[in-house]
Amino acid sequence: MAKHYDLERLGYQKEDILLMVHADDAGLSCSENAATIEALETGIVNSYSIMVPCPWFWDMAHFAKHHPQYDCGIHLTLTCEWKQYKFGPVLPYSEVPSLVDNQGFFHAKREQVKKLAKPQEVKKELQAQIVRALAAGIKPTHLDSHMYTLGLSNELLAVYRELGREYQLPIFLSDQLLREVDNPDSLQEGDNVVNAVHIGNFKAMESTGLDELYTQQLKNLKAGFNVILIHPAFDNMEMKQVCVDHPNFGSQWRQMDFDFFTDPNTASLLKERNIKPITWREIQKISL
Repeated sequence: MAKHYDLERLGYQKEDILLMVHADDAGLSCSENAATIEALETGIVNSYSIMVPCPWFWDMAHFAKHHPQYDCGIHLTLTCEWKQYKFGPVLPYSEVPSLVDNQGFFHAKREQVKKLAKPQEVKKELQAQIVRALAAGIKPTHLDSHMYTLGLSNELLAVYRELGREYQLPIFLSDQLLREVDNPDSLQEGDNVVNAVHIGNFKAMESTGLDELYTQQLKNLKAGFNVILIHPAFDNMEMKQVCVDHPNFGSQWRQMDFDFFTDPNTASLLKERNIKPITWREIQKISL
């Protein structure tokens, strides 16, 4: 069966509360890149991952190449959920026709990927994304999955595992996220999973903002490997246009993520609870 990482091999104690604050979606836009970089340099964000097919990939790849001290993964991408901001595969869409709509862009919804995507085309495209990242000088610490599409089915999970083995990189697996994409009980013997994953939610964002929710999450963290998934960006004109008619994980949400995780009071809360940072770079040592 799947198991939690053996963190004692890294010198941690069973009672240690370990936290990764991970920024998804770098490369999505200029705003996303700028906020991610500032959050890494001035906040408590200690991990991020890059979307290779997006127009602003090269900007973030340049940063990653010249700042290898930061934990950096490849955010394997099979969907484009935005209404008017579109991107598609790294490969010519004629080579991976099951991954695109009739205009050659990635499908907007996970359900379309689950129904239409052929696993062999998924692997071919994701290999191309990894190869492009490596060629850009990125030295990835892990692989993860945009919108957790690689958790949608056992066939997609098999591709995810294969990529991790082939490139000798840990993959982000979570039984919580697998339940959220309606694929429970799909983990296998040998899979390593994080202890707990925390994300903001739209109801809280709309009503009181995300500060209170994140504060409670930090106060209630339990021992083990915890991940808070955030999506920092600035609520500027560019990001508003990217997020047209998409308030869930929209520009306002992303600004709240940036604000909370660069606030000195948040860093103080971690110190008060003796919460220790952990990164995929450390996890590499015990996962391969």
